[in-house]
Amino acid sequence: MIDLGSALLLLFVGALAGFINVNAGGGSSITLPVLIFLGLDSATANGTNRVAIFIQSAAAVHSFQKENLKQYKTSIKLSLFTLPGAIAGSLFAVKLDDESFQFILGIVMIGIIISMLAPKGKVETDNNADKEFSFLSIISMLLIGFYGGFIQVGVGFLLMFSLSQLLKFDLVHVNMHKVFIVFFYTVPSMIVFVVTGNINWFLGLILATGNAFGAWWGAKLSIKKGEGLIKAVLIISIAIMAAKLLEIF
Repeated sequence: MIDLGSALLLLFVGALAGFINVNAGGGSSITLPVLIFLGLDSATANGTNRVAIFIQSAAAVHSFQKENLKQYKTSIKLSLFTLPGAIAGSLFAVKLDDESFQFILGIVMIGIIISMLAPKGKVETDNNADKEFSFLSIISMLLIGFYGGFIQVGVGFLLMFSLSQLLKFDLVHVNMHKVFIVFFYTVPSMIVFVVTGNINWFLGLILATGNAFGAWWGAKLSIKKGEGLIKAVLIISIAIMAAKLLEIF
């Protein structure tokens, strides 16, 4: 059992991560290190985080549906491309030792900071639901599936890049497809962690409660006012946790 303070911290971190994940990505760069700092081994922290990701994504999909924003045929096609990679990535994750996983996580978190600071270019958009998928877009979904199944952290940024740059969806449609894809591939990924006994359900459900609220709220709002402050706090938080994981201090 964890103390009340740790539970409240996990609830708050979950809500913040859910909000961030729906509007961009990188929420797991907060939740995963916190789970590790609360005493879970890397594989169990990774699996426990999937419970929250699943419920958060379901809440976000429902919220977009209520706003009448859905292209299920396209979302399902894109999601199917990620499945083989997600299963393979999850199987790889449960076999990796703690030290290697935490080192990789620390490096990934530094990459997240760099991607958040990099300037974003504008592209022409095409939200046609019946568009053809290029070979490159299919391969990108497969690789993103592996990455999501393996570590999850920052997968939202990769999906946003692929959906906007390769498939030319606007930001609203990018977020709509993104949350559906994550919801879809999280199912087989979570099954891998369940079967291998790498989920702490108590902590997962606390985190998921916060995630679901943050995702519901995030799907209804666009980050405009206060975006700079949120990004600054997020970058500082990620930098501190990355340094801790890499044993810099």
